[in-house]
Amino acid sequence: MGSALSTPVRELAQGAALDFALQWSLWALAALLKTERFYDLAGNVTFLLLAHLTLRWGRTKYLRQQIQTGLVTLWGLRLGAFLFLRILRAGRDRRFNGIREKPGTFFIFWTIQGVWVFLTLLPTMLLNLEKHNKPLGMRDYLGWSIWAVGFITEAVADQQKWRFQVDSDNRGKFIQSGLWAYSRHPNYLGEILLWLGLFVSASSVFQGAQHICAISPLFVWFMLNYVSGIPVLERQAMKKWGNNFAFQQYLKNTPVLWPMKFKCL
Repeated sequence: MGSALSTPVRELAQGAALDFALQWSLWALAALLKTERFYDLAGNVTFLLLAHLTLRWGRTKYLRQQIQTGLVTLWGLRLGAFLFLRILRAGRDRRFNGIREKPGTFFIFWTIQGVWVFLTLLPTMLLNLEKHNKPLGMRDYLGWSIWAVGFITEAVADQQKWRFQVDSDNRGKFIQSGLWAYSRHPNYLGEILLWLGLFVSASSVFQGAQHICAISPLFVWFMLNYVSGIPVLERQAMKKWGNNFAFQQYLKNTPVLWPMKFKCL
């Protein structure tokens, strides 16, 4: 038992070391250049690297593991390309205003990205390192279905907002059409759902303490809902359109995240 347990722990530690080594090395370059242009891209590349490395380290390559890693790859390639093109178009990311010039504070952001990658990807890494296998079942198909809903939601929301922003007729306006008519942050909703789906599918072979990987979708939900996602964008939107009556109505009638309002009876 000791030998079986030591390998995943050792390899997870190696993955964590590589994760933070990448983030901190790129922080040094970004701080020197005072740019955040490759911040998001670096995070997505790290996701892909760790997913494929753990699949290789695990050596088993069961169908479940291959599908899981493939879904992470599809997500990473799409989102990484989208975020990189977006920062190239915009020139700068407003999240880093007043931060890119402060190396110490900038370092914290890169470190948080390292934590984000490791905790979010934990179910997939553990699955890839798992020697135990079982036939595909309903939990796998349910998880992959949730992932598909989340992936499509995020991709469609990103594309709708991109088209809205590049249209010169919409300059100075806020998007409230498409998926954005049902949620103020449908892209984040999709992100939460797809990582939830990957946990559900991976958990089909988890035992005992391995279920602590449920921290993955919970962490993504907490960070996007309370820390780095929605709060930042909501403050920026209020500063820009807070006195706009149409925006006030949008806030009143459109849920922040989930496309329905839950009311206590």
